[in-house]
Amino acid sequence: MSRVLSGMRPTGKLHLGHLHGALKNWISLQKDNECFFFIADWHALTSDYDRTEDIGQNIYEMVQDWLAVGLDPNKSTLFLQSALLEHAELHLLLSMVTPLSWLERNPTYKEQLAEVVGKDLYTYGFLGYPVLQAADILIYKADKVPVGADQVPHLELAREIARRFNNFYGPVFPEPQAILTEDPKIPGTDGRKMSKSYGNAIFLSDPPDVIEKKILPMMTDPARKKRTDRGNPELCPVFSIHKVYSPRETIAIVDENCRSAGFGCIDCKKLLIPSIVRDLEPIRTRRAEQEKKPHLVNDVLEQGSARARKVVQSTMADARKAIGLLRWMDIG
Repeated sequence: MSRVLSGMRPTGKLHLGHLHGALKNWISLQKDNECFFFIADWHALTSDYDRTEDIGQNIYEMVQDWLAVGLDPNKSTLFLQSALLEHAELHLLLSMVTPLSWLERNPTYKEQLAEVVGKDLYTYGFLGYPVLQAADILIYKADKVPVGADQVPHLELAREIARRFNNFYGPVFPEPQAILTEDPKIPGTDGRKMSKSYGNAIFLSDPPDVIEKKILPMMTDPARKKRTDRGNPELCPVFSIHKVYSPRETIAIVDENCRSAGFGCIDCKKLLIPSIVRDLEPIRTRRAEQEKKPHLVNDVLEQGSARARKVVQSTMADARKAIGLLRWMDIG
């Protein structure tokens, strides 16, 4: 049985992009693997260190969605990163052997410095977050890490850090392998990538009337300015979601009628809405039942953190021994 590790920053309620980009894959992996899934609350501080007032509520909302979609705490270990101080200790030890040039060449670091406006990201925490990410993975001696193609360079850096540590101190950490996951294109209502920060997300907990209000004004193929204009469905964000949610027959009908101007964009959207509502209904129902249990999220995270603690304590004992670090109780 392989050990799988993945995590998410606590951003609050989750949306369709999270469901298809990560959660469905996690649910599949938990069937035949030893899975550890964590809330990366320290990672939230690397870029949002000046906005921490919502972290607690965001953690609660995210775990509610995890459980509602089918992550099973009896099959997977669900835990809070900051509850395990060993993550921070390994981060410190790995930072001692990680060359500065490895962090400065990180493409995400360069892109965000150039793109993010109005926030000072020239901090040690932001530069060094890949080392913390490596610690999160290596401390569980994970065999596999599910990632999208754009995240492979991040995992490769964790592998390089593990290799360098092992070269100095001996074979403590296995080099984790990527599980490449397909990430179906789920655009937001404005055609951009679905994101809470863009205000274009359809949330897993949205009721049917809210879903309808978000879909009906959604951006479509810009070439269809009038009802009689022919369109290209491959350029339409709504059609991208049809390909994920609608039956083949509906997809074929939408494709044909868009290209021939057989019906308008509102007709296309009205065919999509019931499919999304139907798919999300079981998630909303489970979430409503969960919310009647006020201690559920805390209980799940406490139990998961206790299980994870046994693993990280064992790993840190191996790491300290390899380096030659002694605690005061070891000296006597």
